[in-house]
Amino acid sequence: MTGHYPNTRLRRTRATGWSRSLHRETTLSASDLIWPLFVTSGKDAEEPIASLPGVSRWSVDGIAARAKEAVSLGIPVVALFPNTPAEKRSDDGGEATNPDNLMCQAIRAIKDACGDDLGVLTDVALDPYTSHGQDGLLDAAGYVTNDDTVAVLVDQALNQAEAGADIIAPSDMMDGRIGAIRRALEMGGHPNVQIMSYAAKFASAFYGPFRDAVGSGGLLKGDKKSYQMDPANGDEALREVEFDLAEGADSVMVKPGLAYLDIIYRVRERFGVPVFAYQVSGEYAMIEAAQSVGAGDRDALLMEKLLAFKRAGCSGILTYHAPVAARLLNG
Repeated sequence: MTGHYPNTRLRRTRATGWSRSLHRETTLSASDLIWPLFVTSGKDAEEPIASLPGVSRWSVDGIAARAKEAVSLGIPVVALFPNTPAEKRSDDGGEATNPDNLMCQAIRAIKDACGDDLGVLTDVALDPYTSHGQDGLLDAAGYVTNDDTVAVLVDQALNQAEAGADIIAPSDMMDGRIGAIRRALEMGGHPNVQIMSYAAKFASAFYGPFRDAVGSGGLLKGDKKSYQMDPANGDEALREVEFDLAEGADSVMVKPGLAYLDIIYRVRERFGVPVFAYQVSGEYAMIEAAQSVGAGDRDALLMEKLLAFKRAGCSGILTYHAPVAARLLNG
């Protein structure tokens, strides 16, 4: 205790706007944001996503335009997720390693449009490419195999790095994949490509709209609980993070974000490394739903949530609201 009332009045520093600004412990800027974007086939195509009001899939030319918008708003990184056409999906997810798939086309278009002014983060997992909607390969019993999947993920990561990806972000939650990808990047001439690991990705009920966006929701057979984490476990999340850092991750992610602020805090306190949160599709949709029925102001709800991520220890946040937040922050 540093003082007693009335010598100490904690409301003194809250009395005016300038004083609140001066004493603010947590700051948020556009440079803290990563904007997830969905890629679809075609040209001049925009496909609104019903379960994500205000979010669309864009063809490659539209993705390049969004990338330029991100630069103009001061957003430093975009994250890409493809909606692979049904005819290119397969049990083995082979389209993931096609050097001319939607992901690679979008990477090249962004780099042509923005050069090094914008970072490109790419998702490494097989669910946008498989006909069964799982993040990996299935054995005869329908179980998602680990080591065989990792071998494909390595090829997928190299494919994206060759196309120009700056950050590889494995979201599959297979054991050992960070080390395998790191070794492949080093040996493949990509030592400066970063790895942001989805180190603590939980089997959450908040992912539904995302699966609609990448076209895997209606395909998913079973669930993902054999590889995504049990929401009841916190200590296990720290073990996952520790393993991925030891294997070569440059930064780690906690997904979802808001329901796992305690995990974000514990990871930052334990390891002192860059920690990112994904404000996932279900969280986005809830804010939009609250706005639509008059239950809350979208901008106020959004900024309070983003500040909560930063206060918990995040270096940055992936959010579909990134352009909205950036405009608010930039005044």
